[in-house]
Amino acid sequence: MTAALLAPAADAVLQLDPGAVADGVNNVWILVVCFLIFFMQPGFALLESGQVRAKNVGNVLMKNMTDWMLGVLVFFALGAAVSALVGQLTAPGTAFDLASAWGHVNDPTQYIGWFFGAVFAMTAATIVSGAVAERMNFSAYVFVAAAMTAVIYPVVTGMTWAGGLLSADGFLGQAIGVGYLDFAGATVVHMVGGLAGLVGAKMVGARSGRYDSSGNSQPIPGHSMLLAVLGTMFLAFGWYGFNVGTQATVLSAGDSGVTFMGGALGQVVLNTTLGMGAGGVAAMVVSNAWQGKPDPLWAANGLLAGLVAVTGAVPHVTWWGGVILGGLAGALVLPTYRWVVDSLKIDDVCGVFAVHGSAGAIGTILIPVFGVTASGGYTFLGVDQLIMQVAGCLIIAVWTILATAVAFKVAGAIFGLRVSEEEEEAGLDESEHGVSVYPEFTAGGSRDSPAVSADGGEVRTDGGLADDAAVDASAADDGGVSDE
Repeated sequence: MTAALLAPAADAVLQLDPGAVADGVNNVWILVVCFLIFFMQPGFALLESGQVRAKNVGNVLMKNMTDWMLGVLVFFALGAAVSALVGQLTAPGTAFDLASAWGHVNDPTQYIGWFFGAVFAMTAATIVSGAVAERMNFSAYVFVAAAMTAVIYPVVTGMTWAGGLLSADGFLGQAIGVGYLDFAGATVVHMVGGLAGLVGAKMVGARSGRYDSSGNSQPIPGHSMLLAVLGTMFLAFGWYGFNVGTQATVLSAGDSGVTFMGGALGQVVLNTTLGMGAGGVAAMVVSNAWQGKPDPLWAANGLLAGLVAVTGAVPHVTWWGGVILGGLAGALVLPTYRWVVDSLKIDDVCGVFAVHGSAGAIGTILIPVFGVTASGGYTFLGVDQLIMQVAGCLIIAVWTILATAVAFKVAGAIFGLRVSEEEEEAGLDESEHGVSVYPEFTAGGSRDSPAVSADGGEVRTDGGLADDAAVDASAADDGGVSDE
């Protein structure tokens, strides 16, 4: 009796179209990884909040929310179409079709694909906020964030993932004979965000007190290493969606039925994990040699740099190549940051160029050196591929720098790039948003009568003036996040 009841169900399963099953599972997989990538947004918010002073936390949170809220609207209305149009215009034999560029607007079958592109775009945009924290006019920042998701980032995806200039079918790809390799956006997403942040930090200028009269950098510690490291772990968790999710084909349908793509997924997840670990360990070792003690924040930044470095490489390199790329990026985080701050005199608050910009370029350029075969063995991917990687990085970098400079210039002309000295001193939470993220640090709930300063000021618990030692201790213990 039981067998007779189950027979119709078994027959129905056997009659399912393998292609339809594979498509359904793959679409659900894409949605799940998109949700993981979205989870990187609170990671960025925590990481950046921890590295600024308490009086600016609300402003950082507002910027990160704006990146997402405004960004998805702009990318839907304009950014996705710009990417498609650039792809059409920079590949020979491709028809210019405005209707298809905006096809995602009214075609439900394209909605999931659009969402997949959107979460990557928001990641590139939100990286910028960490570089310009604590002094940039909020209205100007909103303008730049819109420009990032409408034009700056979409042009890069158009040249690469949308089949344009740098792809195998693009003008440069056909000229060299190979397409540009960047699997999940080490340069397309992270280098773009890191370079945009560097340009923005230069144009906005350094925070008050960041450099002394001789031009020497002075530390401005953030208020919470706890938040910064917790944000790092949130980002690492979401990064599995970022990298492994880009392997969008979980099931492949063929004449023999449905095949699980376990090998491809395994290659990506292994290199993601090993690159992450190698980056963190390398940064810990370097910070210990540089500063005399291993620094938790630099280890966290190295972990992220290792992830950035392997993001474009995960399916293309051997496991030991992933370790080397991640470790190299992690080892260079601290010296690269010091070069930016001390030599270039650019106040990149969260070190976004060291973590995202340079690490993305290094990891992507070196992909051919650590190439992997289908069986997991080693192979050099060729001189042509190496030439394409270098050329692609340079083209993306030049576009990003020039386009970002224009965006900041226009934002400055319309809104002014930075707040006044008085507003910066008071904190952007108060001056830009009229809020206090830490109201318990004010007496009786009044922002006008502080009892304890969350930014290292006087500690007054007895109604009298704190002595010099207490003031010095309070100023020194400003969250423990050191940039030295």
